[in-house]
Amino acid sequence: MSLASKFFAWRNKIKPATHRVKKSADNIVTSFDDTKLLTDIYFPLGAKTTKNGPFPTILIRTAYKRAGFANYARIYAERGFITILQACRGTDGSGGKIGPLLLEREDGLATLDWLKKQDWFDGRLGMSGPSYLGYVQWAICDAMPEKSAIATQIATTEYQNVLFPQGATNLQFFLSWMQLTQGLASSPLKFMFGVISGKVERNTKSAANTLPMIEADVAATGSEVEFWRRWMLKEVKKPEHWRELSQSGRINNETPPNSFVSGWYDYIIDELIDDYNRLRNQGHNPYLTIGPWTHVDPKLIAQSVHDTLAWMKAKLKDDASDLRENPVKIFIPGLDQWREYETYPPPGAKQEILYLGPQNSLNSTGQETADPANYTYDPNDATPNLGGAIFAFTGAGAFDNRPLEARDDVLAFTSQPLEKSATLIGQPRVKLFAKSSLEHTDFMARLCDVDQNGKSINICDGFVRITPKNSKKLPDGSWEIDILLHNSAHQFASGHRLRLQICSGAHPKISRNPGVEEEVDKIPEFLVAKQSIFFDKKRPSSINLPLYDL
Repeated sequence: MSLASKFFAWRNKIKPATHRVKKSADNIVTSFDDTKLLTDIYFPLGAKTTKNGPFPTILIRTAYKRAGFANYARIYAERGFITILQACRGTDGSGGKIGPLLLEREDGLATLDWLKKQDWFDGRLGMSGPSYLGYVQWAICDAMPEKSAIATQIATTEYQNVLFPQGATNLQFFLSWMQLTQGLASSPLKFMFGVISGKVERNTKSAANTLPMIEADVAATGSEVEFWRRWMLKEVKKPEHWRELSQSGRINNETPPNSFVSGWYDYIIDELIDDYNRLRNQGHNPYLTIGPWTHVDPKLIAQSVHDTLAWMKAKLKDDASDLRENPVKIFIPGLDQWREYETYPPPGAKQEILYLGPQNSLNSTGQETADPANYTYDPNDATPNLGGAIFAFTGAGAFDNRPLEARDDVLAFTSQPLEKSATLIGQPRVKLFAKSSLEHTDFMARLCDVDQNGKSINICDGFVRITPKNSKKLPDGSWEIDILLHNSAHQFASGHRLRLQICSGAHPKISRNPGVEEEVDKIPEFLVAKQSIFFDKKRPSSINLPLYDL
């Protein structure tokens, strides 16, 4: 047992190790095109070198340096799982160039073929890992042995809307991920210092304003990034590109059982829950754990190790003694308690509708007549994002949104203080009646919890990008817009107020809308949008909240 694995297990209350471990480093797995994939194997001492050996196998394929996941591989091996840790194509000494996401199925299938030839492999296989490490599980889930299980964390089968929501660009993700992959390849220590010092986030914020957008890679990393330019200039508008990357079609009634882990402030939360529902629709009973976490929260990783050990013990060793009784476990901020359910969202929601009104009000009854609320969106001074479900090393999660609400381009509609607590679980839906001076524009909705001191904490948000192709105006020239906010859970305490922000930007989470159809390799003409939000009897803008009595 290493000191690192021992400390991690002690700190996170993981059951004691049962085996010492021997590591075999830099084994070669050869893929279909002769690309060499570097692969480490962690053997529990006592593993037999026969096909009927006593230990099942866990496979981890990572694009983020094997050293970053070596401790988790050792923890699994110390508890009776032969653990394989492989560097994905184009990373950490493996050959080829990173897709990203491309060819992960082909490389995964080659790894399965290699695995079946090993004397110590007994036919029982699990896979585990977060983010990119979750996607590579889905890529080969239909080719795994009969006795298999997967554990995907903060990942999905479908990345198109994650990376290009509503046709916009998730600049926050791309600029951060460029720095991550480039930094790990060139100088991991220097990159980590950049994370700790805040330099990475400052680079992201600065580079997000680069014009044309295609040059943002140089601004963020100091050099051109091959995959960014290939994707943005050639691939992203091709339907066949996304068909190749899509893995949701592999989900069927024979998909290996899956244990999901996510966080309410993870930028992939909705797509992960879509996968959860796909499995349930195929007759599966997946486990789902959602905490108050962001994408990079160490507590999420610790929970993932816990859940993986319990899941693989149950599905590969036929010992369910460490599994909780209910498949769904969610943390409810505000209440600050964990709750367990059979399904997500749990049954019994009461739909409550609050209507936007004059004087920035949010009420249970609508207005007969009212003048619209107006604001101006200027892409030269784009409305910024503040906190929320984003990919960032700092700056994601729950933040006081009062600085954002003080801007002239943000409307904030606020309810009266609650007479009793109200608990949200699921996805609020905003119906917005809006008009713009432009044909190309965005509308963003964000739900906040306002305490007695006026502190406004962001809970969840969503947005739509309006274009002439995807929108149809009402006779009066306005749009009726549905905005689905991302999945969340939160208890609004008695005496607190609900607040709904309406604006037209969340830069760089959502690339700023220039007011025209944008080409990434050209400097766009920035047009100012005059926006109006209506809330009269004929155009009752509102938010629908799935609430529970807890």
